[in-house]
Amino acid sequence: MSIFIYGLTQSVTLMLYGYGFSLVYGISGIANFAHGGFYVLGGYITWCIINLLGLSQFTSAVLTVLIMGFLGFVFYWGILLRIRGIILSELVITFVAGIAILEFLNWKGLYGFYYNLLPFVEGDITVGEVSVDYQRLIVLCSGAVLAGLMWLFVHHTKIGLSFRGIAQEERTALSLGIESDWVGSLSMALGSALAAVAAILILPLGVLEANVGYEVLIYAVTVAIVGGLESTPGMVLASFIIGFGQILVAEFIGSSWMIIVPLATIVVILALRPSGLFGKFKELEERV
Repeated sequence: MSIFIYGLTQSVTLMLYGYGFSLVYGISGIANFAHGGFYVLGGYITWCIINLLGLSQFTSAVLTVLIMGFLGFVFYWGILLRIRGIILSELVITFVAGIAILEFLNWKGLYGFYYNLLPFVEGDITVGEVSVDYQRLIVLCSGAVLAGLMWLFVHHTKIGLSFRGIAQEERTALSLGIESDWVGSLSMALGSALAAVAAILILPLGVLEANVGYEVLIYAVTVAIVGGLESTPGMVLASFIIGFGQILVAEFIGSSWMIIVPLATIVVILALRPSGLFGKFKELEERV
């Protein structure tokens, strides 16, 4: 029971880590290596609104999501637009931006136990013989609800259908009047907002530190690569494979080996299926 519960929680946590990264890449083709920085920045902004402005946790969360969405929108139009389509430059600038954010927060003193976000609901519940705190249940429920809402948004709204059009065939979408830069900027805004949502839900379970951003980036990239960089269902499946794998390793080998699981999974997937589980890129024998 403990393996099932904590494996499920870890899997949904990884899914929340990777959702924003996968969404941005799947729509705009940009591998946003600033994702970890946006994650920690979202947690820090929430802490500042709660402790400096005295607003409630829910109100602070809503404001943070809006602020991070706006920052992602500005990041696209202010920086990424000028190098759009130059893949190496996109990788470098997003990676540098992410490091700059994290190092700035380190300089601000974002380490130790001073900065922390309180759980939305205190207490725990016993499932079988396993004690599960309410915040983990909130993470589980929020992950499921978010996945459902994102599916409805992408399949049943005008903006969502524009996202799908650009992702499937950009030239055809352009001929139908869909502006790729606007879609790209909106995808970056949504991806940044999702990073903030993940931070608001998950950080109450741990410590708000700048260095957490590097770990989040590793996990986000891992689930995206394993599942297929352009496939959201693949990302979800990869999250569950890696999440349960980590819990099993922690249970039978040791918690210090958990970080090996995502790295080993990347090596195996790239060796056997370079495009990922649900990826649509051509395999090696088709490219040669």
